[in-house]
Amino acid sequence: MRNANAMNRMNRLPVSGFHKTMLLAVSFAYFFEFADINSFATTAPQLIDLWGVTVDHVAYVTSLSFVGMFVGSLAGGALADRWGRKRALVRTTMFFGLFSLVSVFSWDLVSLGVFRVLTSAGLSAMTVVGVVYINEMYPAAVRGKYQAYAIVIGICGTPVTNLIASVVVPLSDWSWRLVYLWGSLGLLLILFTRHLKESPRWYESRGDHEKADEVLRAIEAQVAAEKGPLPEPAPPVTEAPVTKAPLRLLLQRKYLLPTLLLTVVWVTQTIGFFGYSSWAPTLLAKEGFSVEKSVFYVALTTVGAPLGSYLAALVTDRFERKWCLVGFGTVIAVCGLLYGLTFSPVLIIVFGFLVNLFERGYTALGYAYSPEVFDTRGRSLGTSVSYGLGRLSNAAGPLIVASLYTNHGYRSVFYFIAGTWLTGAVVLAAFGPRTRAARLAETAT
Repeated sequence: MRNANAMNRMNRLPVSGFHKTMLLAVSFAYFFEFADINSFATTAPQLIDLWGVTVDHVAYVTSLSFVGMFVGSLAGGALADRWGRKRALVRTTMFFGLFSLVSVFSWDLVSLGVFRVLTSAGLSAMTVVGVVYINEMYPAAVRGKYQAYAIVIGICGTPVTNLIASVVVPLSDWSWRLVYLWGSLGLLLILFTRHLKESPRWYESRGDHEKADEVLRAIEAQVAAEKGPLPEPAPPVTEAPVTKAPLRLLLQRKYLLPTLLLTVVWVTQTIGFFGYSSWAPTLLAKEGFSVEKSVFYVALTTVGAPLGSYLAALVTDRFERKWCLVGFGTVIAVCGLLYGLTFSPVLIIVFGFLVNLFERGYTALGYAYSPEVFDTRGRSLGTSVSYGLGRLSNAAGPLIVASLYTNHGYRSVFYFIAGTWLTGAVVLAAFGPRTRAARLAETAT
């Protein structure tokens, strides 16, 4: 047994240049995650004309990409525990950036599909690591706000990429490849490496208290030089080193219930959001809109995404995150349904804008909420498994969407999407634990 004090020492730090640099680095990784995650959706309409790709082909590639995300999520949690949060963040970002670059040289749908699966695995692994990293490196009183700020900056990758795609994809038969080249720029995260610190809480979880203290002293010196003398931390607590968390740990009641809850949250979020974002350009094109217009309309709707993350930043630490998620999920269901019931370009843009606004707010809230329902031992594992199962669920999502569209028409897709969001909201309202009181108690410690 050793004295553990990383949490108390980190919680009493004022937000400083150290925290802002870390925010910039994680936001950079998020930016190119969001830049890359819809790359196939924005290029699929062109590939339909160029390679004779069908809606079913789009569904298969999209489904397999979510299998890759599932594997990546599990790997991300394991790597964050094995390598440390910082090293795992950098390496997973390098991984997805590399395979996005390789996608530029795809020669047919099969090769592109393989590269997209590998890219998706890296994207999902990086997301899990980033969520845990911010949770452990920011004071409890503001961690939700800064998690949302990271999404505010990162989510700008979606509208920027969609606008770039709307310009470059129609230029020629090869210009769609530039979308994947753009997504590969996440490789430049390597430039931030020397400015990042490893999580002291990760060191303590491994029983390496000397290394944790060394990192904490470096952080405290950097913050004190900028902000002045620091208040004394709360007394250390006695804590046993955390051993490697096996999957069977999640079968314990303490971890099973939150894992099941978060699995429902991420399953409904994944199917609901990607059912919309991955299919909107293709379905609009199938309903008679030109490729240029369908991509452009979707690009305009994604402008709402950064505003949604900023809205989450305003409410996440002030209110109970559970109820914020319930409210946001309900609004998304309504707006998504209305999107599918109109063919007016103006209303498509308005309702699509609102879907993107509240969905990205929901995602930011979910990223802050998920790790809070676990302790340090189960945090990476529980977050990665529930998030990964959410991504895996969408291996079936595109196939369901394709079947609904083929057999029941365009609007049936949006009835299905609205239903998934409402299911998530109802389950959260009924079973979601409240975390605000524990967060405030942690701050007061």
